Amino acid sequence: MSDAQAGQPVEDLNQVVPLYVKAFNSGDPEVLNRWYTEDAVTVWEPGQAISGEDRRKELASSLELHPVMQAELRHLYVAGDVAMQVVDWQVEADGPDGERQKFEGVGLDVLVRGADGKWRFAIDNPYEKAN
Repeated sequence: MSDAQAGQPVEDLNQVVPLYVKAFNSGDPEVLNRWYTEDAVTVWEPGQAISGEDRRKELASSLELHPVMQAELRHLYVAGDVAMQVVDWQVEADGPDGERQKFEGVGLDVLVRGADGKWRFAIDNPYEKAN
């Protein structure tokens, strides 16, 4: 997988997780936002869904903590132009005191295939089950 691929959504659902992780670890909110639909919803705090400009601002703010993600696809289900994936993930990021903190959980994501044939996140819920 090339660095250029990490910045762009892909047609192959099996490549979404590794390339999304690469985009996330780039630390560039513009690169990461390409992986989301315009009206995507994220749930980065359990029970609090955000979208639009609020989602984009929260993403940029989160990336300022220098997070590093690892993730592994657990399940993938596809129905036409909609896919649901279950992902085991871990993130290390700078805490308020400068110490690295570790977060992990099981995410549940809904992706949609766009007119260009590429898959993007419509719902990103990393806290379906947090450990």
